Amino acid sequence: MSDQKPITYISYLRIDELLTLQSPESEPEEHDEMLFIVIHQVYELWFKQILHEVDHLCALLRDTNAPSALHTLNRMLTIFKTVVAQIDVLETMTPMEFNSFRSFLASSSGFQSIQFRELEFALGYKRLNMLNHFPEETFHYAKLKQRFESPSLWDAFLHFLSANGADIPQDLLERDVTGAIEASEGLQAGLIDVYRNNHELMQVCERLVDFDEGFQEWRYRHMRMVQRTIGSKPGTGGSPGVAYLSSTIKSLYPDLWAIRSEL
Repeated sequence: MSDQKPITYISYLRIDELLTLQSPESEPEEHDEMLFIVIHQVYELWFKQILHEVDHLCALLRDTNAPSALHTLNRMLTIFKTVVAQIDVLETMTPMEFNSFRSFLASSSGFQSIQFRELEFALGYKRLNMLNHFPEETFHYAKLKQRFESPSLWDAFLHFLSANGADIPQDLLERDVTGAIEASEGLQAGLIDVYRNNHELMQVCERLVDFDEGFQEWRYRHMRMVQRTIGSKPGTGGSPGVAYLSSTIKSLYPDLWAIRSEL
């Protein structure tokens, strides 16, 4: 007879362990700190899933599997809609309620989210200075450096288009993958041709635009939530706060937006 315990809902999802991970720092404990912790832990779980999906999407694009790539893009977009909706819950917290425990956060800041920095890099929004916020000897630094040096979703997308007959400039297919994504008139000409003559590739382009828009929406809602909560004050941990968040609200893939006036 096997001594192995049966798998249950509680054991499979490790519920007992999961529910011990919320540890408010305020003393005496402030009621709203629990909400703050739970929301941000859920964010990190969704970031983990989105990274999982982005890596899968890149593999599908390399295999030129358009139907599965579309399915995965739709899932990523749906997840981001859920992530945006969580801000509605966080906005039920008033500035006074947040300030009741803010000082206990000390130097911690959402700016330090390694998974969100990984996600930015995986999507193609790369800035070398982001590595400076993590000590070089740490596992987090190594993970982020690997993302920085690896091809992004944008690179996989360009190779996918080229493999399917789209006219993609060779310099973009051989570009430095650590560099920023910059608009290219040559690429825009190839994209316009795709939109006019290849419906399947056009659908993949449009879903990527949808995701880009969803990512911008999350940045905008997050910025407004922070502004609503702390105004123009610096963020926790001394981060720049609203001024920094505002500067990041821009499209990831400018060429897919630039062609709109030509179609």
